Amino acid sequence: MQLLFRKNIDRYCAYCQFAGRIDEAHMICQHCGVVPCEHHCRRFRYDPLKRVPGRAKPKEFQKFKTQDFSL
Repeated sequence: MQLLFRKNIDRYCAYCQFAGRIDEAHMICQHCGVVPCEHHCRRFRYDPLKRVPGRAKPKEFQKFKTQDFSL
């Protein structure tokens, strides 16, 4: 299992390759059946495509002057 983003990722069913989302709070696992998204088991396999990255911080353009953007 290669973790792409950080080494200590939470081992929740929301990130597992064996689980599929039913609704916002529940997943269906190939091994455990219907479980909450926070559930974890020993058969966890990380799926990087299920990870939803956080939003980027908005840029603060107030600290720049118009001269900074001119040639």
